[in-house]
Amino acid sequence: MNTADLGLPVDVPSTALFTDQYEFTMLQAALRAGTADRRSVFEVFTRRLPEGRRYGVVAGTGRVLDAVENFRFDAGVLGFLREYAIVDEPTLEWLASYRFSGDIWGYPEGEVYFPGSPILRVEGSFAECVLLETVILSILNHDSAIAAAASRMAAAAGSRPLIEMGARRTHELSAVASSRAAYVGGFSSTSDLAAGFRYNIPTVGTSAHAFTLLHDSERDAFQAQVASLGSGTTLLVDTYDVAQAVRTAVEVAGTGLGAVRIDSGDLLLVAHRVRQQLDELGATGTRIVVTSDLDEYAIASLAAAPVDAYGVGTQLVTGSGHPTCSMVYKLVARADSADPKAPLQPVAKKSTGGKTSIGGRKWAARRLDAHGVAEAEVVGTGLVPPELADRQLLVELVKGGDVVAREPLDDVRRRHIAARGALPMSAVQLSRGEPVIPTEYA
Repeated sequence: MNTADLGLPVDVPSTALFTDQYEFTMLQAALRAGTADRRSVFEVFTRRLPEGRRYGVVAGTGRVLDAVENFRFDAGVLGFLREYAIVDEPTLEWLASYRFSGDIWGYPEGEVYFPGSPILRVEGSFAECVLLETVILSILNHDSAIAAAASRMAAAAGSRPLIEMGARRTHELSAVASSRAAYVGGFSSTSDLAAGFRYNIPTVGTSAHAFTLLHDSERDAFQAQVASLGSGTTLLVDTYDVAQAVRTAVEVAGTGLGAVRIDSGDLLLVAHRVRQQLDELGATGTRIVVTSDLDEYAIASLAAAPVDAYGVGTQLVTGSGHPTCSMVYKLVARADSADPKAPLQPVAKKSTGGKTSIGGRKWAARRLDAHGVAEAEVVGTGLVPPELADRQLLVELVKGGDVVAREPLDDVRRRHIAARGALPMSAVQLSRGEPVIPTEYA
């Protein structure tokens, strides 16, 4: 596996240090106490959705699988841990041969989730599972937040395509992950070439205001762009005077001009004026693309405007106000001994303050009404009720340390569209509200 697939610099061969120090100190103490080999079950879930959100979107699973495969301790990583005395020598010896050998089950990527949904279940020895906590959470919390924002924007946009263009508004590696998550959530393309290279997401882009300002006139800039990219290109028309720019664009490119982009002003008003002007000039097939710090609310407000596509940056890559999903990784069951046949015992944190957890290995199923619409997320331990047997959500992702569930990103994208479409219609309302279906515990 090439580290570029993870969105890592090529000189970072391992994901093992994408973690918090206490994972290693817990490991060292458990090795000394003789409890490190106890069979354990950890689960990823969130106690609540971000305020006002009606559903969550599982995204980043494919990246998690890559991260688990690349979670290993080469000489450089071990040297760092030794030099800074993070752990002792016996622990370093144990880490030197680390390979995750357990099992991982989870909601398939692109599926929706709700409070309490066991989004990911990691099973193996305590030692090998506890080390994965931070890297798993960092991926799922980030990617699921971006995908949820993207899903809301896609629902607001309807059939109009969305372009992800937020690379310059976030960390360069987060930008690649954000592009991937946005594609899962319903965006159709990205401006980020690294995301296109790594994940085969369609890429788009033409010119910025700097290109227009470089030339002696707007006409010269348009002529240069059309000469290079053809009349099907998208010309940016709000550097100076929009109406004059539209006239010049059609004069230069002809009525076959592909699109014009508007990046400022009252987008609703300007879009209507530009559409009228294009039609009067005979450029009836020229599309209108709008950008300018859009979010799902701005997109919804433009539903009646003659807009053909939206470009979204800052609000998307920051989760539109919710940059994390507050997912946690909790031990829910463990054996009393290192004996592989020792039965699992449910365990759970019981503190007050809204952080109570439910012990035991979970299953999850989505109950549908008579019309095939979701009506409840059912989570339980023990036997699955027969009527829910064919509605279970968790699928096997890793078996005995081997990844068994990689899939094309387009399949994930289609799954999300189907999952969102099976929710009650109120799921896509932008008004604040509770989760669109309740979570029931069986």
